[in-house]
Amino acid sequence: MARLPRMIIPGQPQHVIVRGNNRSEIFCCDADYRFYLEKLQAACKKHDCQIHAYVLMTNHVHLLMTPFSETSLGKTLQMLGRYYVQYFNYCYRRTGTLWEGRYKATLIDSESYLLTCMRYIELNPVRAGMVTDPVDYPWSSYRFNAQGQADSLVTPHFELQRLGNDDSKRQSAYRALFNQTLSETQINEIRDATNKAWALGDGWFKERIQLQLARRVEPTARGGDRKSAQFKINRV
Repeated sequence: MARLPRMIIPGQPQHVIVRGNNRSEIFCCDADYRFYLEKLQAACKKHDCQIHAYVLMTNHVHLLMTPFSETSLGKTLQMLGRYYVQYFNYCYRRTGTLWEGRYKATLIDSESYLLTCMRYIELNPVRAGMVTDPVDYPWSSYRFNAQGQADSLVTPHFELQRLGNDDSKRQSAYRALFNQTLSETQINEIRDATNKAWALGDGWFKERIQLQLARRVEPTARGGDRKSAQFKINRV
């Protein structure tokens, strides 16, 4: 089946996943994580992207980012990937690919899903059993978003800023969100949308995006498109 075209709308956030080839490690020591973050910041600056949340796991990366042109996202990840592969192959005396094919991404409905997606990203180390509290994992944006620790890579999204009228109140409100457990439904919605390149949002958001991009943004119902004239004819 042909790949669906990327969903890119300048100014609309995306959840992005980049995986190591065959789920192999892409970070082996602290220097690797630091180099990746340094080059991610440089690539975002050059190609006009903002990072709102991130987590670097041992064999994959989650990013919540907003591109501001139609080419920003692709060029940012291409530049980052090229720098990091050269670095990693040199350090570990290896050759060949490091990444598992193309990056995965989903367009995010900011009002309905952005904060949920941030929690999903920053709770990855907890779900993986690496830590019991996201604050204990050093390679994520949680300490910035929840505690105000300096992190020049991260730009607070408008939806985060709406949580309070100063940094202290916003951080307190954000921490409170983590008292609510993400449901399996929420987790699966985010995973499915990202891995299958569907839009992540409510019905109105999906309808608007589908009209704007002229492509499907969610799977058709089983048995065909139940809204289509042909389906209704076949039901008679």
